[in-house]
Formats: sequence, C-alpha cells, structure tokens
Amino acid sequence: MAGSYKDLIVWQRAIQMTLAVYKLSAAFPKDETYGLTSQIRRASVSVASNIAEGYGRGSRGEYRQFLGIARGSNCEVQTQLFIARELGYGTPGLQKDADDLSDQVGKMLHALLDKLNRPSTN
Repeated sequence: MAGSYKDLIVWQRAIQMTLAVYKLSAAFPKDETYGLTSQIRRASVSVASNIAEGYGRGSRGEYRQFLGIARGSNCEVQTQLFIARELGYGTPGLQKDADDLSDQVGKMLHALLDKLNRPSTN
C-alpha cells in the first residue's frame, strides 16, 4: 500500500476532477448556487474525501467500503455533469475536462476495488 493516501494516483486524479468541477461550475447561472452548483461540488469533494478516509481507517474492509462510497459519489458527479451539459451550463472545454477526469477516476476506483476484493495472497 502507498505510504499516504496522497500518494494514490486515484486520489490525485480525484482532486484534479474536483478542481475541474469547481472551474466548470463557476460559470453556472447564479440561480443554481444552491442547486446544481452546490450539489456537483459536494459530490466531487466527496470522491477524494472518501478515498482518503477509507485509506486512513486502516482496515481492508473499511477501505473497500469507503472506496465504494467514492465510486457512488463519482457516479453522482457524472450524472450532474450530464445534466449541466444538457442545460448548456459551462464551456465545452471545461465540461470535457471534468468528464474525462471523472471517467478516469471511475475506472481507477473500479480496478482498485476489484483488486481489493480478490483474496489476499500474503
């Protein structure tokens, strides 16, 4: 295992995704401040936060549990990005950046969970 959750590529990518979501959502209409803007930001922050919390718990089972929560939050982000795109919020370039990062995070979480769900060979 990595020395710190900050060493995990999936956590680093989740942070990049959160920054991309914040940049994208900064251009959302003001009437979305307490709606989609707030929701997508909280969901994106939840992804990296749950990766870190699970890592910090110290047990394989809890790590898997929190990675599952992170994966769910990432799906939430992907859904909200789709809604934002359909509503015409944000620029296509920023939308693509956030979409691509969320896709990468999703694939990494899936692979990590698959690895952790295999029987330990120690």
